[in-house]
Amino acid sequence: MAFGFSPKYSEEIPLADLTAEQFLVLAIESVTKIGWNIGYLTSKEFTAYTKISLVSWSEEVTVTINPASATVKSECTASQVMDWGKNKENVEKFIAAFTEIKNTLTTEEMAAKYEALKADFPAPESENAVDSPLATKGRAKGFFSLFVPVEGFYVTPILVNINIVVFIVMALMGVNIIQPDTRSLVTWGANFGPYTIDGGWWRLITSCFLHIGILHLMMNMYALLYIGILLEALLGRTRFILAYFLTGLLSSVTSVYWHELTVSAGASGAIFGLYGVFLALLLSNLIDKGARRALLPSISIFIGFNLLNGLKGNIDNAAHIGGLLSGIVAGFVFVPGLKREEDIGLNVQTITMLIIVAFAVSFGLIKQIPNNYAEYEKKYTTLVSMETMALEAEQLPEGTSKQKQIAELQNTGIYYWKECMQLLPEIEALELPKTLHELIDKHKKYCEVQLRCYQLQSMALSESTNKYDEEIKNCQEQAKACFNLTGQNGQ
Repeated sequence: MAFGFSPKYSEEIPLADLTAEQFLVLAIESVTKIGWNIGYLTSKEFTAYTKISLVSWSEEVTVTINPASATVKSECTASQVMDWGKNKENVEKFIAAFTEIKNTLTTEEMAAKYEALKADFPAPESENAVDSPLATKGRAKGFFSLFVPVEGFYVTPILVNINIVVFIVMALMGVNIIQPDTRSLVTWGANFGPYTIDGGWWRLITSCFLHIGILHLMMNMYALLYIGILLEALLGRTRFILAYFLTGLLSSVTSVYWHELTVSAGASGAIFGLYGVFLALLLSNLIDKGARRALLPSISIFIGFNLLNGLKGNIDNAAHIGGLLSGIVAGFVFVPGLKREEDIGLNVQTITMLIIVAFAVSFGLIKQIPNNYAEYEKKYTTLVSMETMALEAEQLPEGTSKQKQIAELQNTGIYYWKECMQLLPEIEALELPKTLHELIDKHKKYCEVQLRCYQLQSMALSESTNKYDEEIKNCQEQAKACFNLTGQNGQ
């Protein structure tokens, strides 16, 4: 059983009395006999993909012919850490088929078959030749190498390291590493609609580097490393960086548009964007058919599973969907330039167009969101301030004269409770989420009861009577039952 970021197993087979051309022919015949799909093919190397079943993903089998031997390697294509012996089984199956076929073909037959194979070899100067997306997996020599930038896998480690460093700094500054509170996340730059729209546009990007606990961070970084290994070498540094930030931006915008009061954080929107880009490439003819056939199911299942998982709640599926859709669009936009890398003009035009469209869509969606929360916070703060001043009418020192008590109740208490009652309809008229309207309804009931209570107290003092005591007591109990105002901020 192989274990690792991308489980694999390989064996060396000596060429013995066979030439490289003869070995290639026999290897192709062996793979055809087993029933694997041939992918990329050259005179010295080819890839094949095993069949997908209900209990197993496809594996990529690579045969590389060296001067004295050939290397047969089987590697998992899906994002898994264990292969349960499948890779070793594939290599053994290949060797068994090779041994069986070796003595069935004559030298002349092998020469004829090699000539037929040459028609499938790519031209050395081929513009569209693309290595298997799994090719860069071999550059990860161990766990720590995943965090070191190398050619073809340069941007991904940097993005992962930034996410980890931000998390560590937050932890050192006292943010809980298991379940950080909402206030801490917002302070560090999480995406919160009212603050984002009210001048905090930077939150659309900073939120892509914050995580809600260490488990959230680990899951996202694993997904980012996997898609980065597959995708970065195909896109190149510039497109990969662009894809991460633009899809991250659009995922954050979608989150704000969909959830007005949700505090959102995490790299998953941008990661879904990268998976969307890869999905688009797999749906094009940029990657060889065998690799597409092997990778498309695993990528599709990953996307589908995580979107369904997001329906459980406490997960910002809006950001996932926004990232995914923008990534698919970006992927199809990248395809022409990837096929014609030498055409600098085409690449500049497509990238510029993508940036303009991304910002235009973002601006358009944001402009459609009513920024009523900022107005709500302003009026709500005024409301709470007036409630506090009204309550001061009951906090007079012991021994205060009756006339002074009556004056305070009427000129301070009753006055400010009436002011609250006049302000509440203005707050009610704002376009706000249901939870805030429920809070406003509680305030309205609270102010009504307190106003009646203060009026009764004033009347009792003016008339020097106890006949209102029971009603006053009932009002006071109703006011306490409305809610505890402490800490209520509608977030």
